Amino acid sequence: MFSSKEKAAVSQVMCFLREWDQGNKSVRARMLSDFLTKNIGKTFYELELEFAQVASLFLARLTAWMRLTYMFGTCLHLQLRALGVFLSASSNHQYLMEFLEMGGVLTLLEILGQENLKDEDKTEALRLLQIIADAGPKYKELICESYGVKAVAECLAKSQAEGTQETAATLLESLAHGNYQNQVYKGLIALMTCTSPRAQKLVLQTLCIVQPIVKTALHNIVQPLLFLLRSPHLEVQYEATELIKELMRYEVKSTLLRGLVGLLKPSKQEISKHKNQKDPGMEKISQPVFLQQAAAARTIRILTQSSEEISKDLLSLGVIHHLLYAMGNQEHPDAQRQASLVLEHFVRMYPVVEEHVRKAMGTTLFQSFMNNAECLHLNMDEIQANILLSNNTNVSCGEFIKQS
Repeated sequence: MFSSKEKAAVSQVMCFLREWDQGNKSVRARMLSDFLTKNIGKTFYELELEFAQVASLFLARLTAWMRLTYMFGTCLHLQLRALGVFLSASSNHQYLMEFLEMGGVLTLLEILGQENLKDEDKTEALRLLQIIADAGPKYKELICESYGVKAVAECLAKSQAEGTQETAATLLESLAHGNYQNQVYKGLIALMTCTSPRAQKLVLQTLCIVQPIVKTALHNIVQPLLFLLRSPHLEVQYEATELIKELMRYEVKSTLLRGLVGLLKPSKQEISKHKNQKDPGMEKISQPVFLQQAAAARTIRILTQSSEEISKDLLSLGVIHHLLYAMGNQEHPDAQRQASLVLEHFVRMYPVVEEHVRKAMGTTLFQSFMNNAECLHLNMDEIQANILLSNNTNVSCGEFIKQS
């Protein structure tokens, strides 16, 4: 037997549900706003008390309405926030299972792919997916098996809102802590070719976290990673260098080092393409091929300072010849400066390198280099620059240095 108080509570809930069933869009919007005002932060037990032990009836109605109307954006933000009350409630297992059984995950993923919906709605959908993923490994698997990695990755690449991009990147990182880590890893590598600098930065940051989880590196990560060194955005270049540092512990190390050395000396085709496409009003420093050259020199400098083994590997790849060439490239002063600083490291560490560099530069230029490597490019004339560009230095004892 129900007490009079319980009967009153049930009657109140029935009235609420009847109003919902008979209400139009504006009525339901008002009801959702009231629901959010009263119930944000409540636990499962508090929600059940509020709805006389039948809160699931409202959850079912809410989920069904969202599934029918999400493509039109009808009160979608309110719907998603209200669903968040149920899914984020402590001890929410019952609500979570009911939402999943009604196809909630698929609906949330479909929201991410709707071009006509607002970014704020997609952010809310991502947050709900994050709540589901945080519930345990099997829920992460459910999202991945529903092609969730692809949907979240595309949302990250196409969104123009920082909040949406950051939430998507966080969710991808979370999904990597599960049985579908390789799927997430491959998805992130594919995202490296997206055009949004903010997305590129987030992808690189996430890859730095996911790489140790995966424990092996795919070779198709190398080319898009090196290409990102062309970015005019310093934060993207920084994150690319951080990922390169992380990858020095994996099987792509030698391919990356060879690629970095190659970037110090752009091909004739690249330089010709630069000259043909160059805008007279554009600053030299903004040309991608030379931005990449400078970034490669900077990255090599960081790597050599962190590991003598890497220094020896670079010597065996003929890095001295390429550094001298970069120093003579007057198209980009920062490339010259970075290359000079790297070369100074090698000269001071290995006497045999000093001998080769002195011979390639000539006594006068070499003395200036040793006095102030960082500012050498400021005092270099065109003849000296051409000498460096045409050098054929080959530190033939690179293998000997490596073995020693």
